[in-house]
Amino acid sequence: MQQTIDFINEKTNNFKPEIAMILGSGLGGFADNLDCIKLKYADIPGFGESSVQGHGNQLIFEEIEGKKIVIMQGRYHFYEGFPMDKVVLPIKVFAKMGVKKLIITNSAGLVHKNFEVGSLMLIRDHINIMGADPLRGKNDDSLGARFPDMSEIYKKYLIGIAQKSAQELNIKLEEGVYCARSGPCYETPAEINMFRLLGADAVGMSTVPEAVVANYCGIDVLGISCLTNYASGVTKNKLSHQEVIQTAQKVKEKFEALILRIIKNM
Repeated sequence: MQQTIDFINEKTNNFKPEIAMILGSGLGGFADNLDCIKLKYADIPGFGESSVQGHGNQLIFEEIEGKKIVIMQGRYHFYEGFPMDKVVLPIKVFAKMGVKKLIITNSAGLVHKNFEVGSLMLIRDHINIMGADPLRGKNDDSLGARFPDMSEIYKKYLIGIAQKSAQELNIKLEEGVYCARSGPCYETPAEINMFRLLGADAVGMSTVPEAVVANYCGIDVLGISCLTNYASGVTKNKLSHQEVIQTAQKVKEKFEALILRIIKNM
């Protein structure tokens, strides 16, 4: 990890981000037009490349609304075969670099029947059924405690900032519970019914490992899901990743405006 940090510091002239952001499937366009420092994952020691469509595979360092920010244009997924320590390595690196806040975004399927495709949902809490805990293994006391409290991973004050930002822009935000599973196959209708009974409002294959480790490292987390499709069984339509990308593109302007306003109000 220190080799990774040393490389980044050298390439960015010791850029010290205070906010980190992860851009999920189809949402990476937020960073395309930024005049900034870009480091490809393949060039960073310890990093690897995601093979999933809609992930740009680079770290972006930029000052936005007077705040220094590092952006992950794409993430690693457990279902790609990456071990959990690789999936969450960037979060640990950000913690060591001094990041205090993390905005995590993803594309997710609708479990809540009253939510609409193309809407944005603030993550209030999550359910982890990925079958793995990112903190498993020997603890690094320099990052966090062995048994971290998880009662408020997604900070209420950041949710409040996001709600205020959405009101200023006249953007409707949903709020709910995100259920994370390992993937890569989509869920069965019976599984979606089970998730709904458990209290889930959306389902996806990411976010939870990064959120857990960020909380463990003392980083405040804000989670936002772009609800790109109805989950299995909600409608008779077949599910596809292409639908996820297309829907994310349709809400691009709304999503980008909201993120910029949230950063401004932080």
